[in-house]
Amino acid sequence: MSAARLTKEEAPGLGRPEGAGACTEDIPSLKEIEQLLNTGRPSCNHVDEVWPNLFLGDLVTAHNRFVLWKMGVTHVLNAAHGTAYSHGGQDFYGATIDYYGVPAHDLPSFDISQFFFSAARFIHNALNTPGAKILVHCAVGVSRSASLVLAYLMINHHLPLVEAIKTVKEHRWISPNSGFLKHLRNLDAQLRQQRDLQPTSAP
Repeated sequence: MSAARLTKEEAPGLGRPEGAGACTEDIPSLKEIEQLLNTGRPSCNHVDEVWPNLFLGDLVTAHNRFVLWKMGVTHVLNAAHGTAYSHGGQDFYGATIDYYGVPAHDLPSFDISQFFFSAARFIHNALNTPGAKILVHCAVGVSRSASLVLAYLMINHHLPLVEAIKTVKEHRWISPNSGFLKHLRNLDAQLRQQRDLQPTSAP
């Protein structure tokens, strides 16, 4: 299954200019976020568990069906679907793994935000399946796939971007490109605005 573009109804606010109508005063600058990402030592692992039953990894792991079987992986989200060196797909994995392909390119000009909500939904559904484990990967497992995992933590677990980055970095070094960071920062602002607009429940 390949990802389709989301409608504005499915991804509210993603069509607006960055930060439009959203309060960004509590969101660190792009430079501050990049400085946070540059802390720590780069990981040399092919795959790391960055959230319970959620693995972030590279093509080496994704292309080794025996390793995935030993890991107990039941779902694969490929953030490099259809790109060079990525031959993953439902035909490749067979019936034992649910596959979702996101045809993202690791370029600052690529609009990865169009896949934030659909990818988060796939990850969420996988992790709500009893006994399931999911691998989210791209080529190296530090930019495209990392951005989709961060978006999932922000959308489904209400983590601010900085907290999502810190959570993942406890287990794996990541480095989304500057364009992806802008989209994630914009998502952070939109989610904050949506929460601010929600009526508070009576005590």
